[in-house]
Amino acid sequence: MNDLRWQVTQSVLHGTPLHLLVSDAQGRGQRRVVLELHTLGAREVDAALMKRIGLGAPFSEPVLGETKAGGPAERAGLRPGDRVLSIDGQAIEESGRIRELIRASGADGVARPMLWRVERGGQTLEITVTPNIAADGQRSVGRIEAYPGQAPIFVTVRYGVFEGLSRAVTRTWEMSALTLKMLGKMLIGEASLKNLSGPLTIADYAGQSVQLGLAYYLGFLAVVSVSLGVLNLLPLPMLDGGHLMYYLFEGVTGRPVSELWLERLQRGGVAIMLMMMSLALYNDVARLLGLH
Repeated sequence: MNDLRWQVTQSVLHGTPLHLLVSDAQGRGQRRVVLELHTLGAREVDAALMKRIGLGAPFSEPVLGETKAGGPAERAGLRPGDRVLSIDGQAIEESGRIRELIRASGADGVARPMLWRVERGGQTLEITVTPNIAADGQRSVGRIEAYPGQAPIFVTVRYGVFEGLSRAVTRTWEMSALTLKMLGKMLIGEASLKNLSGPLTIADYAGQSVQLGLAYYLGFLAVVSVSLGVLNLLPLPMLDGGHLMYYLFEGVTGRPVSELWLERLQRGGVAIMLMMMSLALYNDVARLLGLH
């Protein structure tokens, strides 16, 4: 799924259709499918766009996991292992729908009972659950203090030394190109400036990746390192890319940049960096407050 999401991201940003070869779970009945991603008119790739395409969170059976002691789920009589059949008459086919209905139940700030039909030990039970109301930024959401769904299935893929190095170089190049492309799109207005993230978002995502495991955490660190490396090589004063620009000028003209222009460029570079840092920090705070 990670590889598929990466290909979808590339196709959306390049405005090209994505050609897929799909089959059933046993590899039979292969057929070609074309995702007309270039017709979406998307300016950025986010969770909402992935859900619009049909690639939301990994599929998870609508089975309840751990329930918090004393929470609404436990008080109502829900137990780990219960299979949710319907909520308020709406059929449930996967766990993501459970979360959506629970959160939506508290949208108006009032705790309203929900009628759950669950299967337990071959029997069908009807249980009334009243969620708690919690704040999510500036919105109110319902919570039942239980984990709906089961952990997605992970597949470990291993490569040899040379193939691994080759794939690492290729992916690093693709990530670098993607970073530059997104920066260019933001400069000309084709991508939202909301894509610029700062230390708060990085820390939040780092915490989420740690919970998924060491491999995801190391992968996240690699993505951040590549992005920062590309940013550092931009031809802006105060960055390494700016110093390379000075060296290139001196190599072409045979003389260094004058003190006057060096001072002006340094001031300009500081101003640009401060604006980028301020915008990134604003985006971080806006995300935490639910404004984005």
